[in-house]
Order: sequence, then C-alpha cells, then structure tokens
Amino acid sequence: MAVRAVRGAVQLERDEAGHMDEQVGSLLTALLERNGLTTDDLISIWFTATPDLHSDFPAAAARKLGIVDVPLICAQELDIEGAMPRVVRVLAHIETDRPRADVVHVYLGAAAALRKDIAQ
Repeated sequence: MAVRAVRGAVQLERDEAGHMDEQVGSLLTALLERNGLTTDDLISIWFTATPDLHSDFPAAAARKLGIVDVPLICAQELDIEGAMPRVVRVLAHIETDRPRADVVHVYLGAAAALRKDIAQ
C-alpha cells in the first residue's frame, strides 16, 4: 500500500456556513468516490480557504460527513491579487494501491479553471 496525495478544490457562491458544508461535503464525497476510497484510507487532510471566507472551518464539513478520526487542519490561502475568490482547496494524504498516475484529483464547478491540466 502506497501513500499518495490527492488534490481538489471548489468555489463557493457565497460565504455561508451551510453552503460551505454542502460544497466541501460534495468535494470530499467526490474525491472519495472517484478514487474508490473509504474514510479508513485517509491519513490526513489539509484544507485552505481564501481570505474572503469567514463563515466556518472547511474541516467542519468533513466532521459532519463522519470523518471523525482523521487529522484535519485548516489554513488561509495567500491573498494574491486577481486570485479566484471564495475557494476551498483540499490536499488529502491517502493509502492506496493506485499508481500515482491513476489518482483522480477533483476540481468542482468554476474551480476546474484552477487546474485545467488535471480537472475532470
């Protein structure tokens, strides 16, 4: 079993806790499903949010999905002029038998523009 990293992001339409829970929950669910993972395969998850998001911690959405025994941490993205607003990014460390080239990174909605080279 190898340790791999899987990336993802989603752009929120508005800065509201319920909306963040919904969108981050969708991102995490897609990340798990598209990679054939369960919560037991998760080692840790880093979340970052752009500086314009204040309503909640993105990790709270993970806890609401039942990801309760995995280390989670939140950080703020750099405040770069012209950067896409209201974005939550995820970097999950996983255990998987998939080769690195077969790991599916998930960029939902408008966030697909962040990584056109790997977004589905």
